[in-house]
Amino acid sequence: METLTPAQIEGLKQQAAYYAVEHFVKSGMVVGLGTGSTAEYAVREIARRLQARELRHVVGIPTSRRTAQLALDLGIPLGDLNSHPQVDVVLDGADEVDPQGNLIKGMGGALLWEKIVATAAQQVVILVDMRKRVERLGTRTPLPVEVEPFGWRIHVPFLEERGGQVRIRATEDGEPFVTDGGHYILDVTFPNGIEDPWRLAQMLQSRAGIVEHGLFLGMADVIVVGTLEGVEVHRGS
Repeated sequence: METLTPAQIEGLKQQAAYYAVEHFVKSGMVVGLGTGSTAEYAVREIARRLQARELRHVVGIPTSRRTAQLALDLGIPLGDLNSHPQVDVVLDGADEVDPQGNLIKGMGGALLWEKIVATAAQQVVILVDMRKRVERLGTRTPLPVEVEPFGWRIHVPFLEERGGQVRIRATEDGEPFVTDGGHYILDVTFPNGIEDPWRLAQMLQSRAGIVEHGLFLGMADVIVVGTLEGVEVHRGS
């Protein structure tokens, strides 16, 4: 893949985000607000359009405390899933996208809330730059696995037996990173990628103490990709 400069990468993220807001966010909608650098461009563009009165009566459902604070700072009215259990559209990023439209998400630490909001959404729109496309999930980034702190170490051999190399996510001072939901994250690297994501997802879902995982399989309705040749739009599987 062609090497991109930091400025090019930011331009591609912005391109995808602006396209998604223009084409998928309408006045009166309840909009899931994703977490991460690409989703932040979408949040900022929604705020700009609200301020310019190009959009009206939009309610944002944030997928993290970080996104909630950003949206509040920008003047986007916020709600939650208890008051707005049906979300019209969610705009969010991804860490990897495979040819079938399956995703790895969670490197920003918000995978549980992101998946809950995506589950409530009528349409899931994923925004990525071209670097995020992979032939096999797990080849570019680790798989985040969110776990209950109580007994978290018991999951390490379980994940290693399935071919993973496990590292607990830590803060700069060496303490375990804690999600907005109060959990830890195990980052699991698969040296050759994930051979069968659906089977692995089923195994992870069935294990007590694993709260959620970053495999978002069959959830993306639309994938907006920023490329050097312009925006590409793909429909999920």
